[in-house]
Amino acid sequence: MTKNSRAFYSVPYMLWLGLFVLAPMLLILYQSFFDITGAFTFANYATYFSSGNYLRMTLNSFLYAFTITLVTFLISYPTALFLSRTKHKQLWLSLIILPTWINLLLKAYAFIGLFSQSGTVNQFLSFMGIGPQQILFTDFSFIFVAAYIELPFMILPIFNSIEELNPSLIVASGDLGATRMQTLTRVIFPLTLSGVRSGFQAVFIPSLSLFMLTRLIGGNRVITLGTAVEQHFLVTQNWGMGSTIGVILIISMIAIMSLTSDKKKKGRGVK
Repeated sequence: MTKNSRAFYSVPYMLWLGLFVLAPMLLILYQSFFDITGAFTFANYATYFSSGNYLRMTLNSFLYAFTITLVTFLISYPTALFLSRTKHKQLWLSLIILPTWINLLLKAYAFIGLFSQSGTVNQFLSFMGIGPQQILFTDFSFIFVAAYIELPFMILPIFNSIEELNPSLIVASGDLGATRMQTLTRVIFPLTLSGVRSGFQAVFIPSLSLFMLTRLIGGNRVITLGTAVEQHFLVTQNWGMGSTIGVILIISMIAIMSLTSDKKKKGRGVK
């Protein structure tokens, strides 16, 4: 393929990138410099960095996102390792991917039915003699549901990185006297870090800006930057402050992507 043909075929992608990625980001940045009356101001950023509430929301957002990512990782890595050694890999992968086809709102309402006071989980607890518990509108329910929804996006990149691993390295590790745990921690895990990084990006970054699950599953107990953006745009109509928080989220996501990117690959690409 010649350079001219590559440039021609890249035009639709560049148009899509410009119209639906760069343009909205620039509009959010532009809107962040206006107050609720439409006057140009830097007060939105001053308010954000001087307000304890916004800083607390930021800390909460990162803590929840890290917890969700950690839970999904602890489940996903053993699952991906198990799937790589099964006979019917494609069938199991299809079953893992299948829930992503269901609308997020439908899944959220399904968990509301499961975790509510008269839901299936509490009915089972009552049958066991434990009695109904407050499961919905708790940190546990929010993290559980968010981790469930994000799980496929962590499993798939880790599974792909394990599949690309040279089996002879594992055999050589065993021949040299390494135990299974040593092979896992010193051979398999370091060589599949690229998949872990991709999974971390695919889970952590969306988890920073969750707002639907925080409302439906977490209730008013879970307050993050995503819910703050929703409130400013839909309730208070302060689009400038909502855009300011959006800019902070975008910068945070770009920083996370740069920190978790594979720097070795970048170095090889430069050479």
